[in-house]
Amino acid sequence: MSDERRLAVLRAIVEDYVATREPVGSKVLVERHSLGVSPATIRNDMAVLEEEGYIAQPHTSAGRVPTDKGYRAFVDRLSTVKPLSPAERRAISTLLDDATDLDDVLTRTVRALAQLTRQVAVVQYPSLSRATVRHVELVPLGGPRLLLVLITDSGRVEQRTVEVGHEVPETLVAEMRTRLGEASAGARLSDVVARLPTLPERFRPEDRDVVRAVLRALEDSLSAEREERVVLAGTANLARAGTDFPQSISPVLEAIEEQVVLLRLLGEMADDAAAAAGGVSVRIGRELEHDRLLDASVVTSGYGSGGQVVAHLGVLGPTRMDYPTTMAAVRAVARYVSRIIGS
Repeated sequence: MSDERRLAVLRAIVEDYVATREPVGSKVLVERHSLGVSPATIRNDMAVLEEEGYIAQPHTSAGRVPTDKGYRAFVDRLSTVKPLSPAERRAISTLLDDATDLDDVLTRTVRALAQLTRQVAVVQYPSLSRATVRHVELVPLGGPRLLLVLITDSGRVEQRTVEVGHEVPETLVAEMRTRLGEASAGARLSDVVARLPTLPERFRPEDRDVVRAVLRALEDSLSAEREERVVLAGTANLARAGTDFPQSISPVLEAIEEQVVLLRLLGEMADDAAAAAGGVSVRIGRELEHDRLLDASVVTSGYGSGGQVVAHLGVLGPTRMDYPTTMAAVRAVARYVSRIIGS
């Protein structure tokens, strides 16, 4: 693919096929694109591209369509990811600015991605195993109850009501709040768990049962929802792309319903995104290594706070995808979510 002219021909075929869903012939390329060469030269270039596996003839049509290899060459040679329009950016801002908590942020995020890309949008919840503690609060609820609140740097908020058997003096609540803060603030959750067993020894013997009850609630919060999960939106968009799945969209829908499949893909693509330009990763067709997704592509990016990626989001759609626009949308939404979580 070192020949820039053939790359220009491939780019034109990809763009036309994405726009029209119709196989692209040499006559169409001459009419629609200023390639600066004769129709005979274009036909020769197409023959070479087909021989090298970048395009294929779908059936008896005179036109050609991109293969997975052709889409990959197209994506890898995108010199820039075009920015979203002001209207698209306003749409993201309008939808996400009023979010009230992490659940709301992620629900609104998948809606925004699905609307912008007209694909299936998926957002991974931040894993507590990768989070650090931003704050631990302890609030008296009156009588023998306390409210424990755990807030992480990824925006996760876990709350537990602690039954301690009797009313707790404010002085003890304040001391527990202080010591919990000293043991946990800014620490990874795994480190906090390791520090908890020795904490009761720093209190008076008569207060240790209360402290242990609070620590059990905190350990419960730290281990809550360790199982990864995702939020989905836009599955109905696949119906509009039904002709892009030669056999049926059913296998794709089945794969989407199995969250473990999406979580595996997001996990595997996390390393891709670190090296990809702009932090966007793209896997196309057989690169997904899943029998039910041979006609699909996935575009992902990471989001987080303080320069740390805590989870990933992206879209899944047919290989006949508007990659520049989709990549721009995924990158922009990921950056916007990162700003919200960071604040």
